[in-house]
Amino acid sequence: MELQKMNGHTKEDGFDPIDALAEQEEFLPHKPGAKKETHFTDFEGKTSFGMSIFNLSNAIMGSGILGLAYAMSNTGILLFIILLVCIALLSAYSIHLLLKSAGVVGIRAYEQLGNRAFGRPGKMLAAIIITVHNIGAMSSYLFIVKSELPLVIQAFFGKQENTGEWFLNGNYLIIIVSVLIIFPLALMKHLGYLGYTSGFSLSCMVFFLISVIYKKFNILCPLVDYHHHHNSTGADHDSVDPTADGFCDSKLFTMNPQTAYTIPILAFAFVCHPEVLPIYTELRNATKKRMQNVANISILAMFVMYLLTALFGYLTFYGAVESELLHTYIRVDPLDVLILCVRLAVLVAVTLTVPVVLFPIRKALLQILFADKPFHWVRHIGIAFGLLFVVNLLVILVPSIRDIFGIIGATSAPSLIFILPAIFYIRIVPEDQEPLCSRSKIQAICFAALGFVFMVMSLSFIIIDWVTGESRSVGGH
Repeated sequence: MELQKMNGHTKEDGFDPIDALAEQEEFLPHKPGAKKETHFTDFEGKTSFGMSIFNLSNAIMGSGILGLAYAMSNTGILLFIILLVCIALLSAYSIHLLLKSAGVVGIRAYEQLGNRAFGRPGKMLAAIIITVHNIGAMSSYLFIVKSELPLVIQAFFGKQENTGEWFLNGNYLIIIVSVLIIFPLALMKHLGYLGYTSGFSLSCMVFFLISVIYKKFNILCPLVDYHHHHNSTGADHDSVDPTADGFCDSKLFTMNPQTAYTIPILAFAFVCHPEVLPIYTELRNATKKRMQNVANISILAMFVMYLLTALFGYLTFYGAVESELLHTYIRVDPLDVLILCVRLAVLVAVTLTVPVVLFPIRKALLQILFADKPFHWVRHIGIAFGLLFVVNLLVILVPSIRDIFGIIGATSAPSLIFILPAIFYIRIVPEDQEPLCSRSKIQAICFAALGFVFMVMSLSFIIIDWVTGESRSVGGH
């Protein structure tokens, strides 16, 4: 079936028959002539190029976008742009390593790449990291729903404070949202079907971006009635004086204790690697070049959104910007209709992202527990229900999960972006093709080392927070 796709294609039009033949090969030992007609999955990829971009962009886009203006305020505009460009390029290179490894051995599952590279321990390690990271991401999205949705409903009813009705209880609301929206979407058999919801989710974030740009020209600096709103919302800028000279001046370079947090924040903002191979599997007419183009366009689109959101958010509030951008707007006018609509749009966006994040976890669990079993609806539905039950329980029972997520993010994000793709590439690509001393392998080794540096640095910041007792709430993925 796949061989038929080679007819009429040449390297000039982006199709490499050698790569296609390599992708036909299963990683497990097989007898000549025993090759399956289809591979990777039991169906041929049918998701369009555009829908694949929507899904991957939605996987990249996370709640971290709300913390980027704060990150820019702690680095300055120019340093932030330099760091953002570097992280975006590194993320694209990481996906290149992942796709190259997948193409060599004909595998489009992160866990099976681990199996190919290091046997069952590698498979288990990859599956566990993906599961832990994505459960953390799902939980962070539902925490946003738990904290923000009651406030939005409260504001739409014109209430100045929570009066205790059931529909203002965040625990009830996340259960309702999970049952009515997330669970039905999680029952989709293929990730490609979520392209439409991913497109709508991204449109919500575009509305958020447009509103941030619009508000830049409608909010004057210094902030009006700053101290009143500061005191009522519990902001963490006690030392900021908005009337001080230079307060409303933008800075190109800034260095302070918070600057060191920026690199992990930006790195986590581009985590999408568990979703790359499932999306690659379902891509129509899939080749490495075509999937790399999907990744490059998605990363570029998110780069633009991240940059514009950070820039206009920072140029609106300068030194007064909070770690969660929407909270800063509330200080100006808690009942601003546009900001209420933006908050609702962000809630819709993160809610629709949860099913996309759930797919790689289910795939990882299936690889561990039911690797040789065919697709079955009972397993498919049961795992989705179990995951949502666990995540809801976690969000309801744990009052403050920032430190737990900090540990998860500091260990799993560098592993997924830097370490695993690099070491898989080094182990899987044969030495007769690329010797260990070749430039590509040396680059991959340096890339893995960079991941270890990020991991150590991120964990160090968290430990310093614990030791000093300071609360530095920064945006996550």
